[in-house]
Amino acid sequence: MTDELHSRVRADFSKARLKSFINQIISSFSGKPTNLLSYDNVKEKLHIGGPIYRGVKTIRVEQIAGSLNRYHEFDRAFLPKEDQLASRWQKVDRAFYEDIHLPPVVLYKVGDVYFVVDGHHRVSVAREQGQEYIEAEIRECATRVNITANIKTEDLEILGAKVHFLERTALDHIRPDADIKITIPDGFERMLEHIAVHRYFMGLDLKRDISEEEAVAHWYDTVYLPIVDIIRNSKILKDFKDKTESDLYLWTLDHQHYLIQETGQALQPPEEAARQFIEEKE
Repeated sequence: MTDELHSRVRADFSKARLKSFINQIISSFSGKPTNLLSYDNVKEKLHIGGPIYRGVKTIRVEQIAGSLNRYHEFDRAFLPKEDQLASRWQKVDRAFYEDIHLPPVVLYKVGDVYFVVDGHHRVSVAREQGQEYIEAEIRECATRVNITANIKTEDLEILGAKVHFLERTALDHIRPDADIKITIPDGFERMLEHIAVHRYFMGLDLKRDISEEEAVAHWYDTVYLPIVDIIRNSKILKDFKDKTESDLYLWTLDHQHYLIQETGQALQPPEEAARQFIEEKE
């Protein structure tokens, strides 16, 4: 390696380390972590299956947001966080300048996010050099919820609750078009309670045992969707930019239960409860 190239790759690593240091400082003040996603953590929370080999493909570097076992060594931008990474990092950087073809990196795919199994330094150099695409050997892991590269570690708790909800209800199979998104921490647990109560009263009304699948479908069709349709048509979500229609569904029922307890008001049909809730918020 020439002295000029040697100096260049050392300078590249120093610049990358400085960027990583600045990111850590910003993170300490903002309270927003900059760590890569941990594959094991995602696997535990989302109960993912696989992996299944999908071959060698070209993927966008920006979709790589996690690591199998080295998530402490690089930050979310795949900048090196430790000086001991210098030797290997600089060798890969030198290969970039010398246009040497390196083997594909090995990635796990979960939803729309990729986790590095092998090739952390190659991904790091690629991002630092502004490379948009990288060749990768892909193994895909099955998941019941989609995740994207901008997912935060703290989002995994609610997504894990959603996986539990889908495992219990099979709503994604019963109603494949259903897309319930909640930001309220205990929201999915409360929905499970709603379904259980709905199933109980269905049994009383119909005077027979109600299967869980029948209860889930009936709850979705006659309780959840009517409320959500009114929320959508009212355009009220524009006043709650950080909330979802499913959040407002929960607020609607909370409001209805409050009125029943505090005023003795009779239980309303879902549509009426939603309209009254929206009128009071407007």
